[in-house]
Amino acid sequence: MRWGVRLGLDPGDARIGVARSDPTGFLATPLETVRRGKGDLRRIARLAREAEAVEVVVGLPRSLSGGEGPAAVRTRTWADRLAGVLAPVPVRLVDERLTTISAEAMLRDRGVKGQARRAVVDMAAAVVILQHALDTERSTGTPPGEVVRAPVVGAREETDE
Repeated sequence: MRWGVRLGLDPGDARIGVARSDPTGFLATPLETVRRGKGDLRRIARLAREAEAVEVVVGLPRSLSGGEGPAAVRTRTWADRLAGVLAPVPVRLVDERLTTISAEAMLRDRGVKGQARRAVVDMAAAVVILQHALDTERSTGTPPGEVVRAPVVGAREETDE
């Protein structure tokens, strides 16, 4: 297992759940929820710098059959921009099928209800995404998913989107 903190992201249309791992890559914990839109990439870049993250894992929403629809296309586009802002820190896309459902069930089982659950479900989904990536790497010796290649031109530019 590679050493270093990783961030896990669950990008939704309104919010981005953020989780982080410990430096050993053993445990993912919730960090915060970032409002989607102007300044979101800058905030995530700041969190990555503060954590000295060695990698950022982004959940890629696939259908149950494994296909990619409009949400996956939007996530790939956003991850490309994120990779440009975070370079040289790698961004990796990993399958996130059913993570929000798993996070909702986990919170429901712990007695978190209604508005309180909606407020933390994005972070909980980010924890599920990151923990799955950590567990997969630990069991296979290979990081899961695919690396997003940062654009060469303007790779370090930050955007207000």
